[in-house]
Amino acid sequence: MPDRSFLGRCAVTAGSVVLALPLLSGCGYFGGGDDSKGVSVFKIEPGQCFEAQSEVKAQLSELTAVGCDQDHAQESYAVVPYVSAGGDAGDTYPGDDALAKFANGACAGQYGKYVGVDYLDSKLFYTYLLPSARSWEDDDRSVICFVTSAGEPLQGSVKGSKR
Repeated sequence: MPDRSFLGRCAVTAGSVVLALPLLSGCGYFGGGDDSKGVSVFKIEPGQCFEAQSEVKAQLSELTAVGCDQDHAQESYAVVPYVSAGGDAGDTYPGDDALAKFANGACAGQYGKYVGVDYLDSKLFYTYLLPSARSWEDDDRSVICFVTSAGEPLQGSVKGSKR
């Protein structure tokens, strides 16, 4: 099964800041209880919570899901089909820069609907998974958006939390 690319850029203020987010931190204090299980990145749905990755990887095929009632590193909040400036996804891989630009807009736009507060007013951050060039060939066209923190574990679901 193809992997997906991971980019962890998000706008924190008027500019962009590259963050070392928990998805790639490998911190051992997130989750890990008996309820953890591997979930294919092609099966992720909004409302699922995940541990931090134990290894830094540019390509991911699965994440370790945990109950949102356990400490976790991120929570998925949107799966958004890519749409180019021309109005469709197209057959040609648009590249990481075009996908990242789309993901930043799409994830920021969906953030408030899930968390209950506009991203710019939130204490939390977003990050995302992008289709890789390889998975694009297999019709993978969706960006997956996640809520995360700047290193502290999330406790409980962030849905409607207004954090």
